Amino acid sequence: MKATLVELIGKISSGCMTALDIERIADEAAAAYADPTGFLAANPDINYDDTFPIPLGEWIVVGSLPDTVLFQADTYADLFAQIVASFGPAVAFNLKAKQLAKTEALTALNRIQLQMSAMAKEDGGYVLMNFSQLLDDELQVVLVYGNDVPRVLELCSAAGIAAAPALEALKVAVHQ
Repeated sequence: MKATLVELIGKISSGCMTALDIERIADEAAAAYADPTGFLAANPDINYDDTFPIPLGEWIVVGSLPDTVLFQADTYADLFAQIVASFGPAVAFNLKAKQLAKTEALTALNRIQLQMSAMAKEDGGYVLMNFSQLLDDELQVVLVYGNDVPRVLELCSAAGIAAAPALEALKVAVHQ
């Protein structure tokens, strides 16, 4: 499980996390997956109980990802503003968060995905990917290089973490 988590966290962090941080999170999460009761006993400061909709190991992964990797918001405008902030002022974006404020969800997400696909072309652009179960926010995504999407989906499946390309998932949901 640890090797799966190291590779998964490395791919979803797209270079935003150090190898040491990735290793630490994978260690903790693997221990939590293997022995949830023992992990909680050894870490009484962890705010988790069996009413949470995800396993403790997944909770550790989700809770340990920095806000430059895991984006959580209630609107697409807020989500995009977080993504833009994570890249810093040196990266220019054609799309502005306020342009998303009065658009339908599918239109907003499509615009964000188009903007992100145009970046990091050598890696297949970025794909917004729904990651894990929603906890407190309406939207919860990571950015994954387009070339890495199939492998990230395999790794998520192996770890039991829900994941799907956000735009494809929303298109399916809207057309049901």
